[in-house]
Amino acid sequence: MSNRSWYYAAQGQQLGPISEDELRDLIARGAVTAETLLWSDGMAGWEKAGRIPGLMSGVPTAMPGRPPAFDGGGASSGALSAKLETFPLFFWSLVYVVGQFLVVITPWTAVYLYRYVIERMRVPGRPNLTFTGQPLDIWYVFIAMGVLAYVGLSDQPILKLISLVAPAFLGWMVLRWLLSNLAANGERLPIHFEGSPVVYGGWYLLMIVSGFTIIGWAWVLTAWMRWVCRNIQGTRRDVVFNGTGLQVLWRTLVFVLGSTLLIPIPWLLRWYSVWYVSQFAVVPRGSQPM
Repeated sequence: MSNRSWYYAAQGQQLGPISEDELRDLIARGAVTAETLLWSDGMAGWEKAGRIPGLMSGVPTAMPGRPPAFDGGGASSGALSAKLETFPLFFWSLVYVVGQFLVVITPWTAVYLYRYVIERMRVPGRPNLTFTGQPLDIWYVFIAMGVLAYVGLSDQPILKLISLVAPAFLGWMVLRWLLSNLAANGERLPIHFEGSPVVYGGWYLLMIVSGFTIIGWAWVLTAWMRWVCRNIQGTRRDVVFNGTGLQVLWRTLVFVLGSTLLIPIPWLLRWYSVWYVSQFAVVPRGSQPM
């Protein structure tokens, strides 16, 4: 009897490993068909079950191994989701805020928060999403962000201007670093951000200016997120942001106003964060209008 282990794809997710007997049982029950993508050690990549010689009658013995990162055949699409727990999310968010005030520990508190959120996100066709970034990768960026919080308290106009403009470039650096440190199934993803720092800074400043309109910032933020998504490259699928300005506006207002009561903050933070993540989705490349 073969001890070969198999992985298979179902509904955009990688499942397994399963034994050969379990695979044959799935085939018999129709859960695995000729169109189902399979992988086992010794195969160069994922292949349809119907194209694997001898699968229905017998397979050669092979030692169990680990499959390459599953990409859903390049066709999986759907919204992202996040399984965030109320109090752990609140705890790591609070630790991040404290880190900003203490400055020195900011690189660590930021990485802990990013890792907690990212590793609980679910992306169609990208199983076991992880974050490989380390606190000292761009420690100077996080230290600068912490210092700018104090610089903004100065009465000097030039220092206030620096504290207003500099975060735009720092935010652009953090975004590039975040995307370049995503991995799925233990393999680094080739995702990167190609957006210009000048344009990113322009969106940042427009957000600040739109704040004077009281509500216009929500539509600016929505357009900004869509620009960010268009500049995410290195994946076979497009990343899109489906939220609307009105949805962003009322949910943000509920979050802010509810947080003034203090007690609901942990629940509101989870509610808002889970919704925000769900507004991002992956779709077949080229399916979105320019």
